[in-house]
Amino acid sequence: METHLNQETSSMDAELQSKLLHDDHHVQKGGLRTMPFIIVNEAFESIASHGLTMNMIFYLMEVYHMEAATGTSVLYVWSALSNGLSIFGGLISDSYLGRFRVIAIGSLFSLIGVTLLWLTSIVPQLTPSSCQEPGTGCSPPTRAQFGFLYTSFGIMSIGSACIRPCSIAFGADQLKHHKNQRLIDSYFNWYYASATISIAIASTVVVYIQDRFGWRVGFAVPVLAMFCSVLMFLLGSPLYVKVKVDKSPFSGLIQVLIVAFRNRKIRLLPDDCYNYSNDMDQVELTDGLRFLNKACVVRDVDIGFSGSNLCGIPTVENVESLKSLIRIVPIWSSGILVFVNLLQKFPTLEAEKMNRRITSSFEIPAASFNLFMLLTITIWIPFYDRVMVPFLAKFTHEPRGLNLKTRMGVGIILSIVTMVVSAIVETIRRDLANSNMRVVMSAMWLVPQFVLLGLTEAFNGIGQLEFYYSELPNSMPSLAMVMFKVSMAVASLIASLLTNIVDSVTGQGGGVSWLSSDIDEGHVDYYYWLLSFLTLLNFVYYLICCRL
Repeated sequence: METHLNQETSSMDAELQSKLLHDDHHVQKGGLRTMPFIIVNEAFESIASHGLTMNMIFYLMEVYHMEAATGTSVLYVWSALSNGLSIFGGLISDSYLGRFRVIAIGSLFSLIGVTLLWLTSIVPQLTPSSCQEPGTGCSPPTRAQFGFLYTSFGIMSIGSACIRPCSIAFGADQLKHHKNQRLIDSYFNWYYASATISIAIASTVVVYIQDRFGWRVGFAVPVLAMFCSVLMFLLGSPLYVKVKVDKSPFSGLIQVLIVAFRNRKIRLLPDDCYNYSNDMDQVELTDGLRFLNKACVVRDVDIGFSGSNLCGIPTVENVESLKSLIRIVPIWSSGILVFVNLLQKFPTLEAEKMNRRITSSFEIPAASFNLFMLLTITIWIPFYDRVMVPFLAKFTHEPRGLNLKTRMGVGIILSIVTMVVSAIVETIRRDLANSNMRVVMSAMWLVPQFVLLGLTEAFNGIGQLEFYYSELPNSMPSLAMVMFKVSMAVASLIASLLTNIVDSVTGQGGGVSWLSSDIDEGHVDYYYWLLSFLTLLNFVYYLICCRL
């Protein structure tokens, strides 16, 4: 699920906009003339990647003969890899190669990845023989065929991991010498609009082409989009401002852990000196998680007054930053299961079995129902900000309408309701499909659960980001996005593990798995009930975390 893109870009506003207004020097490079190259690069990459993931479960099942549970698990691992690697993409761009080089390398990797995947739909030797062709056996894929497929996934993950965490920041670099707030706001607005439009195009136009004209033509569209993305970005190279790399803000946190472990045997004394930074806004060393204080203690008084000799000792600010990170881990962990629910692929399989016709000649592609989730987020966010916040603030006296913990709690409750609604709808759909009349249920009954998923993401997902920003130190705002990305990666891995466990346990003894490829025979509704129960337990855990 990738509707987090709008949240990811909006979460960086506070950090980036503060940087855009602090330089008075005039330069000839950068400016608004670079924006089309940067925005088109990210937008076309988004169309390419989202256009592939939306329908990929059907490609894996039809072409590679995967079971629904296996294909879903593969997609979860792919999502985890993309989200996990994006952390390293951001670190490499900030500390080693710079944003321009990382985006350029990522764009080329994405182009190579989508091209390799396209080749699997063209070259017969790269896929197993079709089960529907007469005179051919339904052979399973070979290791080489799987290897080629997974290689394309991995290369695309590297590409998206390099582009997404760097693109909006690279655009901000082009405007950092301007002090026109309207110009800056215009850039962010256009960036958000392009992100939304690209996902909408991927979930409608690209998915429709794949359904209507087949995989060869359908996969050629992302290749063309990615080629345009690379071309546009490289054409703008002479115009870009290319900021020099700096020390990674995360290296200080790692240093705290290393030094604290090295000093684990020393005892802290009341008269110990500590390594404070020279910043005007110094933070006080707290007694919480006191063992970390050993990282910044300075025992030699002479060294304590010689700043040049303190390069190997973390500052108090770094220690307190790590403490802030550790303190929010329990709340952070409570959001993982919410993302597991948001990542579910089985509603797409349900839609494939339902009546999706709008007219006699047109039916909505099964993978396009994710658009209702995107539309809900797009409509709800400005409505909440402009209408609900002023109204709720009168009663709650909170500038945000609802405090962040309440918003996240509401999101978890909505996630429970979503799974309950999904289970009820699937139970009805399955009963009708297996009845004597073989009634095909309208796919419009799936719309409420997609709307609820959108509201869940708007409350809990965005609430998580704002919570991280409010709790983490101002000196490390990018850490909030790292926490968010790690949460999505872990959720993808847990979703894959849970899918495999449920499929294995319920299919024992020759029985039909809940997650059977033929969902009319399986019991996806039971799986939804399991998720709703686990999410309920997660809500209790969340309340305990808030209390403590």
